[in-house]
This record gives sequence, structure tokens and C-alpha cells, in this order.
Amino acid sequence: MIPMSVSPTVHAQPSATRSTPTATPTATKPATKPALPPPAPAVPPLPASAYVDVSVATLWHSPSAPRAVDAPALRQPVGVRPWLAAMTLSQRRDLNGRVDSQLILGERVIADRVQGSWVHVVVPDQPTPLDSRGYPGWIPLAQLSFRAATTTAQDAVVTAPTAWLYAGAAPLIEVSMATRLPVLGVDAGWVRTETPDGKAVSLHASDAAVVAHGAAPFAATGADVVRTGHLFDGLPYLWGGTSGFGFDCSGFTHLVYRMRGITIPRDADAQARVGVAVARADLQPGDLVFFASNGFVHHVGIYVGNNMMLNALQTGSTVSLASLSAQPFASEYAGARRYIP
Repeated sequence: MIPMSVSPTVHAQPSATRSTPTATPTATKPATKPALPPPAPAVPPLPASAYVDVSVATLWHSPSAPRAVDAPALRQPVGVRPWLAAMTLSQRRDLNGRVDSQLILGERVIADRVQGSWVHVVVPDQPTPLDSRGYPGWIPLAQLSFRAATTTAQDAVVTAPTAWLYAGAAPLIEVSMATRLPVLGVDAGWVRTETPDGKAVSLHASDAAVVAHGAAPFAATGADVVRTGHLFDGLPYLWGGTSGFGFDCSGFTHLVYRMRGITIPRDADAQARVGVAVARADLQPGDLVFFASNGFVHHVGIYVGNNMMLNALQTGSTVSLASLSAQPFASEYAGARRYIP
């Protein structure tokens, strides 16, 4: 990403760029003793499909990437809020090179190899040039379920930035927008469903859209792309983030388009190579605008009209509006793409 500040020198910070990382999962030397994930479940013969069984699973660059402060992010159940609250600004910046992406509850992965209590996966719904099968990375085995997915005629898709799943009357799991679960019943303002491991849960009907299996919950219009983006106004930036708990620039755009059934690549540089190219004079709300330095795309935002974009900029900033005429955006503007006909 590039910084919100008008100073063109700020964008040199490592946390200010979000583009496709190296394909080789080289071990990152942690500054402190690495956190350990919980005990791993039994694993079927690999490769095999599996499903994220925590509200948000972080996709790590290597099993040695997590630090002691990251322990809540490795748990089952995961402690997303405690993890985010415990990190200092410096520790958040240090996620660059450690975290590559995130996945939400119920998201399908392909597990292809195990290393101790860790499993290497690819994520089919996060396209990338790194791997034709999907985005690659490492997840604690305990955060996956290898149970066959339950399929029903209807899905419940979370439409609030975050929402709670309940076990009876007790809140159990806070989940992100775009979480998609099977509908087992709808009654008295509640949607009954289950987690990937088969646990019966329910959520407020006001927090979800009940749609046909696989259908999109939001309209595929530029205006609704902008409306969805504004639901996250003020949300703090999170390197690698793809959920309502925190985004990086391309994680933000990826989720907003995912809510209308449009799958775009995970990273900004790859997003800039798909869709239909749009001349600056023809920009419309909902188009994605890209920024580059030395010919390399490193930032993306959602065009909202009036020469403004909505973006998740860098560590220490929030989802907010910015002018395309401000520096360094004006000098780094690298084009736009449209994904809605």
C-alpha cells in the first residue's frame, strides 16, 4: 500500500505495500520465541479438502513466522480481538513478511502437506499467480475441519461487518462479513445453521442474508460496492487482513467484490491485471483504482466518485476516503479496472 500522508517518502515503510509475496515459503526468523499452535487433529490422506473451523484463520508465510504475541491467533477457538488488542503498532508492522492472507469460517482450502502441527494449504477462492490452485500458506491444523461440508438449498451469508454465532442464548463465535454457512432453519428472527465441525449454532436474521446455495447476497452494482465499502469506515488496517476485523488494501477490495459473487485475485498487482481497463475520464463508482512505483502496483482503492477513493492504506491508518489528486496518489496513479459489466 501507499501512505495516506501527502509526503511521498512515507510509502517506503515495509507495511505500506501489499502485493504478491514471494512464492517460496522461506522461514522468517522470529524476533521472539514463536507461539505454538494447539494439538493437531487427525489428517486424511493428502491432498484433501478442508474447511476453516475458526472465525478467522491467518495464513502464515511459514510455521516459524508467528511470534509470542501471535499466540491468540493460533488458538482453537481463535482469539482475534485479543490478538489485535495486544499488538503494538510496531508489532503490527512486523506482520509484513510473516502473514500472507486470512480466511474466514467455512472457507474451503486444499491441504497438501503437514509439518508437525501445521498444514500447508492453498485457497481456491483467493486467486494468485503464486499457485494456480489458489493462495498458498500455512495454518495450524487445529483450525481446520476435514469433515465433509454440509450443503443445503439455502446459505446464510453474514452481511454485517461482524456478527455473533450463538449456542442457545450464549454468544459463541464472532464472525466476519462474507461468512457463508448452511441454512438448517429460519424462525423467530433467527437463522439456524452449523459450523464446519457440525456444532449447532444460530445467528440473528438481521445479520445475514438467506440466499440460494452459492448465490451472492449483495447486488452487483457500482453503487452497492461503494455502500458495502463504507460499512467499514474507520476500521484499522491489518497487514494480510481479509475480514471485518481488519483489512489490507487488496483484502478490502477482495471481500467487497466477494459479497456480490465476483472473485478477483487476492493481491493488488494481480487485481490490476484482470477485469476491463477503464480510462481515468471514464471512472465510475465501484471501479478499482491502482497505484504503482517503479512500474510495480502496490496499492488499490475503490473509486467512489468526485475524484475520491475509499481505501485501507497502511498500518496505523483506517479504512477512509482519499483524493486521487493528493500526493503520492496523483503521481503514482497506474490505472483502473472494472469488474461489473
